[in-house]
Amino acid sequence: MAKILVTGGCGFIGANLVTELEQRGESDIVVFDNESLGKRENLIDFQGAFVKGDLKDCDALRKALEGVETVVHLAAHTRVIESIENPRSNFDDNVIGTFNLLEECRHAGVKRLINASTGGAILGEAPSPVHEGLVPQPLSAYGASKLAAEGYCSAYSGSYGIKCASLRFSNIYGPRSYHKDSVVARFIKQILAGEELVIYGDGSQVRDYLYIGDLVSGIADAINSNCVGAFQLGTQRPTTLNELLEVLREVIGEDAFPKVHYVDARAGEVHTTWCDITKAKDAFGYNPTTLLPEGVKATWDWFTKT
Repeated sequence: MAKILVTGGCGFIGANLVTELEQRGESDIVVFDNESLGKRENLIDFQGAFVKGDLKDCDALRKALEGVETVVHLAAHTRVIESIENPRSNFDDNVIGTFNLLEECRHAGVKRLINASTGGAILGEAPSPVHEGLVPQPLSAYGASKLAAEGYCSAYSGSYGIKCASLRFSNIYGPRSYHKDSVVARFIKQILAGEELVIYGDGSQVRDYLYIGDLVSGIADAINSNCVGAFQLGTQRPTTLNELLEVLREVIGEDAFPKVHYVDARAGEVHTTWCDITKAKDAFGYNPTTLLPEGVKATWDWFTKT
């Protein structure tokens, strides 16, 4: 059985992915994380190896990669607004960090790498549904850093034979997302704290909301395929922010729902993005099935019971 390394494995997506891989019978898993956000305790019943380290620490990477054949690279700085405020820090984490990982993978003889990427932030205000053939036009430092990481993955596939696939995640939500600042998690945390919900813009912004269970199933399927290049992972269903609010209202109940406050939109954020998932379906059978009301209820239930 191939040994798998998951960078950022203590985070929201990483912890869910490790559980998915274990349920599929993968027993030789190494988690690499600096625990800046996710913690070792998030890995429920995990029996594999854990290496605490940062992507900028090549010695720690070298240790974590011993005997590894496949890497799932999730570790990243993912907050768009923070990347605009501090682009250098975002560059160091996402570009230099990914380059360090690829270099150590090359020397360690790693055969397969799945890179967590993003569609909307890379492509900018492109006509939706977005797809892999569009010319990237990032509007934020985060989008630019993810585009650079995709470029290096492509180069290491072409030059060194590491089969790299960059999976462009849409807006991911679901259980174990407590430390995330993405919209579903943020709204739920604000509701539980009795705070008003703040909407930047008029609520007409469109996103593609993908439930975590569907995402990690897609990642696991991609690991076991030979696909290389970029692939959009979403639901192919556009949802406005106002529509998301209505789903939350139905799940939580009118009486418990707070006031909604609309303010000016923020620079660097894409207004409309949702994706075409045909390429991923054809390449590795990607098939998201969770509808938004079902996924939001599961997420709400997790937050209220944790």
